[in-house]
Amino acid sequence: MKRSKQKEKKPSKLSLALKITLILAASLLICVTTYGMYLTKKAEHAVEQAYEEIENREVSTKRPTEVKVEPIQDNVSVLFVGIDDSEQRGQGEGSRSDALLLATLNRTTKTVKLLSIPRDSYVYIPHIGYKDKITHAHAFGGTLATIETVEELFDIPVDYYVRMNFNAFIDVVDALGGIEAEVPYAMLEKDEFDRNTVNLQPGIQHLNGREALALARTRKLDSDVERGKRQQEILKAIAQQAASVSSIMKYDEVIDAVGANMKTNMTFKEMKGFFSYLTQGVPRIDSLSIEGYDDMSTGIYYYQLDEQSLEDTKVILKSHLGLTDDAINSSNGSSLAGNGSEQTQSESSTVPNQQ
Repeated sequence: MKRSKQKEKKPSKLSLALKITLILAASLLICVTTYGMYLTKKAEHAVEQAYEEIENREVSTKRPTEVKVEPIQDNVSVLFVGIDDSEQRGQGEGSRSDALLLATLNRTTKTVKLLSIPRDSYVYIPHIGYKDKITHAHAFGGTLATIETVEELFDIPVDYYVRMNFNAFIDVVDALGGIEAEVPYAMLEKDEFDRNTVNLQPGIQHLNGREALALARTRKLDSDVERGKRQQEILKAIAQQAASVSSIMKYDEVIDAVGANMKTNMTFKEMKGFFSYLTQGVPRIDSLSIEGYDDMSTGIYYYQLDEQSLEDTKVILKSHLGLTDDAINSSNGSSLAGNGSEQTQSESSTVPNQQ
């Protein structure tokens, strides 16, 4: 028999390229899925390590019901407490809070109100039964005393807290590859070890962790209020950087950064409930601040809060949480924590302390 002289049909270049593309796409999908599962497990373990329940306090007494809120279905609040527990400054369990930021999140509008509380604000501290600087609440009674003081001041519940030290802040910013922030003026500021080594120039700068911390803490040439505004902008910058595509492969380092230096009363399930706010990118964050004035009448510096500004702030926060009288009355017996939607009046009104 004669051998067939018909040549075997070779695959076309287009067909070969398509197969290679499909194989690469499948490999990439497997890698992404595996990486996602790895991050999820790692994050779950980190949150378990960071979890710190507040004793005898499952639900805030400022909540109209005793039902615990859920971030996935309710309007909630989160208090961010920045502390300096470094041995270099002799800090530890009795450390003062160096930064206090209160966030309310509205599940209907997917918006955030972010309030910076001046550390020297002269307020009533329930734990000790008299007025003092709000920064001292943490030194007097830790996280619980700080939460109770904030609740007393604004007459709203603090559902969750996140307490971080300087190391966590520095490591998170570094893990994200730094952040973009505006430096208001030239400064030679102390680093985390109290050494004057951080030299910053005015303008938009790309900052690493220690530089971002120095910017967040300085108040030499302005005030506690301006310091609070800088902290708000830095927190926004961190959120924007974390949400960027370029940061996805850095989440592993971010988890490591917060795991050993953070405490929170959020479970991993509750923390995942906040992801709904990120479905369309970083949510709208409205910055708030409280007006006041410097007071040295006693020989000790205090920041006296303006009563009208404080009342305006209370209205905004309550409305955003759906805890105004109108919102509660319209709930008709349903879940009060989650049924209130943000009030149009407070959203559109002009108040002096809303930035």
